[in-house]
Amino acid sequence: MSLLPRTAEEFSSAEYWEKFFKKRGEKAFEWYGDYNKLCGVLHKYIKAQHKVLVVGCGNSELSEQLYDVGYKHLTNIDISETVVTHMNQRNAERRPGLTFQQVDATQTPYEDASYQAALDKGTLDAMASEEEGALARNMLTEVGRVLSVGGRYVCVTLAQESVIKLAVEHFVQLGWAVRLHCLQEESGKEEDSFALPVFILVCTKFRQPMPTPILEMCLGEDGAPTRLTEVAELLSAVREHQAYSVLRKRLRTGTDASSNLSLTLCHTKSGLPRYTLTVQDCPPGAKVPRSNQFAIFIVPQGSETAWLYSSSEGRRQLAASANFRRLVIVAMHRNQEYTDMQAVQSELSPMVMDLAPPGMPANQQVPFLSVGGDLGWREEVSRGVSELSGEYCVENVKGEDGELYRRLVFLSNAALVQSESRLVPSNTASSHKKKNKKKVKPTPAPTSSTSLSVDSGFLCCAHHEIMVAGLAMLGVGMTQNKDVPVSVLLVGLGGGGLPQFLRDFVPNVTVEVVELDPAVMEVATEWFGFRPDDRLTVTLGDGLERICALEKEGGRLFDAIMFDVDNKDSTVGMSCPPAAFVETSILQKVCSLLTPRGVFILNLVCRDSALRKSVLDRVSAVFPTILSRKIEGEVNEVLLCSRGENDTSDAAHILPSLNQAAKSLQSALCSNRTAPNSSPHIDIAELLKDLKVE
Repeated sequence: MSLLPRTAEEFSSAEYWEKFFKKRGEKAFEWYGDYNKLCGVLHKYIKAQHKVLVVGCGNSELSEQLYDVGYKHLTNIDISETVVTHMNQRNAERRPGLTFQQVDATQTPYEDASYQAALDKGTLDAMASEEEGALARNMLTEVGRVLSVGGRYVCVTLAQESVIKLAVEHFVQLGWAVRLHCLQEESGKEEDSFALPVFILVCTKFRQPMPTPILEMCLGEDGAPTRLTEVAELLSAVREHQAYSVLRKRLRTGTDASSNLSLTLCHTKSGLPRYTLTVQDCPPGAKVPRSNQFAIFIVPQGSETAWLYSSSEGRRQLAASANFRRLVIVAMHRNQEYTDMQAVQSELSPMVMDLAPPGMPANQQVPFLSVGGDLGWREEVSRGVSELSGEYCVENVKGEDGELYRRLVFLSNAALVQSESRLVPSNTASSHKKKNKKKVKPTPAPTSSTSLSVDSGFLCCAHHEIMVAGLAMLGVGMTQNKDVPVSVLLVGLGGGGLPQFLRDFVPNVTVEVVELDPAVMEVATEWFGFRPDDRLTVTLGDGLERICALEKEGGRLFDAIMFDVDNKDSTVGMSCPPAAFVETSILQKVCSLLTPRGVFILNLVCRDSALRKSVLDRVSAVFPTILSRKIEGEVNEVLLCSRGENDTSDAAHILPSLNQAAKSLQSALCSNRTAPNSSPHIDIAELLKDLKVE
C-alpha cells in the first residue's frame, strides 16, 4: 500500500489516513518533527514564562527539550498511567521541576483561564477518529476553558482534512483567530524524509468573539500570513501544500520519463495562476553530458498551446533536443505581467530548485533556456462570456515566426486555441468599440503604432487549408466549370476565417454558415474580420436542426457541406465533431443535400482508434469514396467524401486527376481576389499531395 496519495483529493479521504496510521503504527508520530524542526514556530507563540498545558504528552521528548531551554512552567498530562509513571521516573533527577500527571484531557481539574498556552503534538489527530469526533471536540472545549484571554492552542498535526476541519470550525464558531503554519522539509533532505509536511495550528482566544472569521495560512515559520475568507479555502490550501510536498518527494527521489508531473504556481497576493511547471525527465539509457543535469525552459507567451509545449510527445521531443537529465517546462499565464527574462528567472529560481533531479550536486549551475532569449508577447484585447461556452478572451500574440496573430480562447479549456488569424498592419482598420466587455490595458506592441487588421488570405489552421483544397474535387476553376456557381454549407463558424476565405477567393461562391453560439458570431465580426453579406450568410442555431430542416424543405442543394464543429464533452475520445453529427441518419441527410458532384468535408479529431474506425465505417456506408489527409503533429484529419454517383468519383479516377484540378483551383483563388489588400497564402497541390484512400 503506497503511503503517497495519487491526487491531492486523496488527502480528503478518511480511508487514506486510516491506512496511513495503521501502516505506521506508533512510528507515525515520528513524522511530526523533533524540537529542532518545531522550535521556530513554538517560540513565536509560547513564551518561556507562560504556564503551558501539554495535552496528551505521551513519551515524546518535546517537553523535556522545552524544559531544557527555559520553559519551567509545563504541566504534562496523559490518560495512560504507564506513560506518566515512565516519564516521571525518566525525569526525576535531571528535571525535578518537570511533572507528568495522569489526567483525561476532556475533563481536567484545572481552573478556568489558568494557562497561557496549550501544546498538542499529535493528540488531536489521534482523538479525532474516536466517537465520530466527539472526544476531540470535548478536548478542544476543555482547552478553551483553561486558556486565558490571549491564550493559544498550539497543535502539531499532519492535517488530516477531517481533523483540521473539526478543529478550525470549532474555534471559528467561538470567534477565535486561526492560523496554520506549513513546515516543508528543507531542500536536499527529501531523500531521507517523510513526504507529508507537518502543520502547526495556532488558535488564539479573544475577549470578544470576532464578528468575521480570521483564517490565515503561513508557509514556514516566518512566512507572511495569507488571509483566507472561509474554512473550505483553508482546507484547499492544506491539500495543495500536501500534494506539492508529495510531488517534491517524488521528484527528489527518482526520475520517470513517462510521467508528466506538473504544478501551478499562483500569485501570492491575488491567488491567480502565474506559472505552470511541467517536469520532463530523459528516458533511461539516454546519453546526457554529466554537466547537463537540470534546466528550465521558458515557453514564450502565446506559444503555450503549440504542440511542442502542450502535448506529451512534444515535450518529450523538446527535452530530447535540449538533452538534459531533467527539463522543467514553464508556461506563463494570461492576466499576469512579466517584466523581462531576468525578472522571471529571479522569481522562479528559489522554487525550481525544489524540483531538481536526485543526486544533483549542490553547486550545479541551472541554465534557463528560451526561444530567442525573450518572453514572447501577448496582449489581451477583449474578454466576454458566452452563455453556451463560458468565459472567453481575444488576444494578440507574437508567434515564434515573428508574425502577429489574434486568437479566440475559451477559458474553460485555455490550452486550446478555438480560432486564430494572422494580423497585418493597416491604416484603414476600423476602431473597435466594445459594450459590457472588460478591456485590458495593452502592453507595448512589438510593432509600430499602426493599427492591425486580419489577413483573410492566410488560414492559420492546417485543417482549414485542406478543407479549402478539397474543393478541387468539384473542379472549381477548371475551364468547363467557368462561371458555374459553388454553394457551400459550413457548420461551425469559429472566428470566421474559413468562410471568409471562401467568400473572398472562391469564384461564384455562396456560403451559408450555421453557428450555435451568438457570442461566437459577435466575436468573429468584431475581432476577426468576418464580414457577412448576400453571398456569406449566417444562420444562428443548431447545425443538426438546420440540416434536418433543409432536407425536409427540399429544393436546395449544396456543392460542399463542411463540418468544423467541436465537441464540448471532453470525456469522449472524439473532440470534433460531436458524435451526433456522424450518426448514419445525419450522414444520409447530408448526402441527400449534396449536388451530384457534391463533396462532404469533415474535420475529424479522434484519439480513440476504435471510435475512429466506427465513424469511418458509418461514413463509408453512405459515401463510397473517402479520401483522408492527416495533419502532421496534430490529431486532426480531414475526410473528403464523395457521393460516388458518376464514374469519375471513385478513388481510382479522382487521385490522378486531382493534380490538374489543384492547379485550376489555385489559379482561380489567386485571380478572384475580392478582399482589399489581401491574397491567398495557400498551396493547393502541396495540401492534396498526401491524400490517402480509406
